[in-house]
Amino acid sequence: MGRSVRRTLGDHDVLLASSGREALARFVAGEHFDVVICDLMMPEMTGMDLHAALEQRWPEAAGRMIFLTGGAFSPSAQAFLDRVPNTKLSKPFDSAELRAAVAEAPSRPAG
Repeated sequence: MGRSVRRTLGDHDVLLASSGREALARFVAGEHFDVVICDLMMPEMTGMDLHAALEQRWPEAAGRMIFLTGGAFSPSAQAFLDRVPNTKLSKPFDSAELRAAVAEAPSRPAG
């Protein structure tokens, strides 16, 4: 999925993380991202868990997350999707949808 996103967003600098834990570690290390595209359901750390961790320390980054989902299969996942205002893309999505979601994502504050 990550390589497909990278190809679709070829006019952007796209860094891939193999897990939510790796993505969180990049924030802890001081990296900054304009947009975080994240699968909702992942092993070890779900997109919901990553969002919660970012919301605690980097709330503006949590607001710039775009969630990819094949469906919210649990009541907690559905409640999360209903609660957060972030963009959600249902798989399969097309390239135009992803590019539009990135273009419409809130801007990262300067600095």
